[in-house]
Amino acid sequence: MTADLSTQVNPSDYTILVVDDVISNVLLLKVLLQKEKFNVITASNGRDAISMSEQSKPHLILLDLHMPEMDGFEVMRRMKERNLLDEIPVIFLTADNDSESEIRGFREGALDFIKKPFIADIMLQRIRRILELDRLQKNLQQEVEKQTRKAEQRREKVERLSMQIMMTLAETIDAKDKYTNGHSTRVGEYAREIARRAGKSKQVQREIYYVGLLHDIGKIGIPITIINKKDKLTEEEYKLIKDHTKIGSEILSNMTEIPGLSIGARWHHELYDGTGYPDGLKGKEIPEIARLICVADAYDAMSSKRSYRDVLPQAEVRRELTKGIGTQFDPYFAKIMLDIMDEDVDYLLCEREGH
Repeated sequence: MTADLSTQVNPSDYTILVVDDVISNVLLLKVLLQKEKFNVITASNGRDAISMSEQSKPHLILLDLHMPEMDGFEVMRRMKERNLLDEIPVIFLTADNDSESEIRGFREGALDFIKKPFIADIMLQRIRRILELDRLQKNLQQEVEKQTRKAEQRREKVERLSMQIMMTLAETIDAKDKYTNGHSTRVGEYAREIARRAGKSKQVQREIYYVGLLHDIGKIGIPITIINKKDKLTEEEYKLIKDHTKIGSEILSNMTEIPGLSIGARWHHELYDGTGYPDGLKGKEIPEIARLICVADAYDAMSSKRSYRDVLPQAEVRRELTKGIGTQFDPYFAKIMLDIMDEDVDYLLCEREGH
């Protein structure tokens, strides 16, 4: 259902404030407007006009240009300071034929001028036209706001669905490896915090979190017997494990809205000195997202239980991270991870029950 964008004015729905220091003009305008069924309130000076505009919120103001103490321009200026002109259109009343006054009036925010002495039919037509335009503008604005809210709700719904899908995929990946339960979620969280401390925007932080969630998705294509093997892997089995980076990249390559997903999946095992896999990239050749995920992934691997060991002590994890700076890890992101560890005095950032 769309908003009512018709422009037909029902006078009884509108209140008009008439401002003029000449009582005969006020009475004449009041009679003419009330005859047309408009609601009319009046003021004889600028100060009262401003006060009544704030209290009564008229739909239109007919404002005399020349008044003692405070002329129409000054009234407009003070109303603008109070943001009243955002809601209330103003028509100047004047006996002047001075084009400069008209130009100044329009510059100050007036929507029209009505000349004195009044010609009733012309005045009423101009009033109706201004009210019609004002109503149309406000209805259009309301419709735009309504559609914007709907679009935002749709966007949020799609984002929630995307998050649910990614979380489900991450849980599916982790469920295949009984020794790394929650690994993908933790890597996403660590990666997002590294990105935040690196000054990345909230949008980039969110995307890096998604990359962390799905960096190991290629393990779906690796036999579960190899993933959960307790003994040392054979050379052929290790080659199959390494293929999870290529498999993951292929799976995620069609998710073009977040291109970093496939990048993180393929290159999170590349090492800074060029000895990683699958492509042996070195230094800044490795995409930034992959360098960041590499640090988060390695930290969680050391601070989590594995089939062959328990969680490593925090001091040992710190030594390994430090030793890997410039060889295994990008120095910048590794140092951020070390800062995070130094703040984690109770070693809460490790695998534990419920995490």
